[in-house]
Amino acid sequence: MINEDVHAFGNHTSFSENPLIFCGSANRSLAGEVAQILHLKLGGSSVERFPDGEIHIRIDESVRGRDTYIIQSTCPPVNENLMELCIFLDTLRRASAARVTAIIPYYGYSRQDRKVIGREPITAKLVANLLEAAGASRVLCVDLHSPALQGFFEIGMDHLTASHSLANHLRQQDLSQSIIVSPDTGGVKRADVFSKILGLPLAILHKRRESGDTVNVRAVIGDVHGKKPIIVDDIISTGSTIREATDELLRAGAEPDISIVATHPIFVGKVIEKLDHPAIKRIIVTDSVSLHEEVTKKLHNIEIVSLAPLLADAVMRIHTGQSLSEMFLSQDDHGVSMRWSV
Repeated sequence: MINEDVHAFGNHTSFSENPLIFCGSANRSLAGEVAQILHLKLGGSSVERFPDGEIHIRIDESVRGRDTYIIQSTCPPVNENLMELCIFLDTLRRASAARVTAIIPYYGYSRQDRKVIGREPITAKLVANLLEAAGASRVLCVDLHSPALQGFFEIGMDHLTASHSLANHLRQQDLSQSIIVSPDTGGVKRADVFSKILGLPLAILHKRRESGDTVNVRAVIGDVHGKKPIIVDDIISTGSTIREATDELLRAGAEPDISIVATHPIFVGKVIEKLDHPAIKRIIVTDSVSLHEEVTKKLHNIEIVSLAPLLADAVMRIHTGQSLSEMFLSQDDHGVSMRWSV
């Protein structure tokens, strides 16, 4: 919890005025919460689309010489939201903002981070180049699919994790006989973080992806018999991995009391059908992506953890030149108990 007086911030930063926070179409509710925590109003802006689909953005107040932040996930529709973010960045840069930070709770194209076979693009790097060319001075993301993506940026890049926020939410339930499960070998480090925070054992599933929406779970590494699995992942897209993991865990003798924890609920395709399983008792996600009303109506076991306190803390620290690493050294909660001068 942060208890500093805002009037002392002048000792830490060259910006003499409060930051300005703007939002794109993808995260209006989340951006509003961030601004509310910081006791700020969202910056005035308008996003319009011409009849041919072109996006037009206008900033309704002066940003000259100001420290500005635009909150926008590049979630479905990915290309629409990415283009909107780039235009927003260009608008703020051309309006002479002193610094433009792109806060991207969910970074689209993050899974295309390497060439698996010949003659493929590395689209995650391309997106990083686009953001820099559009005018971003700094980029902030939450739970990238691969932390190595930080190296794709030639500008300032901050990588936050929602692990502590999600783990704190898990503590509200009975964790006796629970076990953390990584749905594949690539997510072991992520699952291990939860294992250490919650003091629970760890199991790993060996998965082979056959196509974009088809996976095969081949084996369970670890003893899950009689345990209540908590499957930890970064992204839920089509739900294929979660469904296969659930079936394999039950075959291995796990209790039909399974929790799913993921940062980014992309939820496309037949995800509702695949997650509607009697053994899946709760699905815990963040609001990095706004869920469609159809999802919340049909999946009654969804619990949403807000990223707003985490992002508000990060904005305050970036604006005042404080360390972001300290957010995770000794705190399990994130909160901002200060006011910006008005």
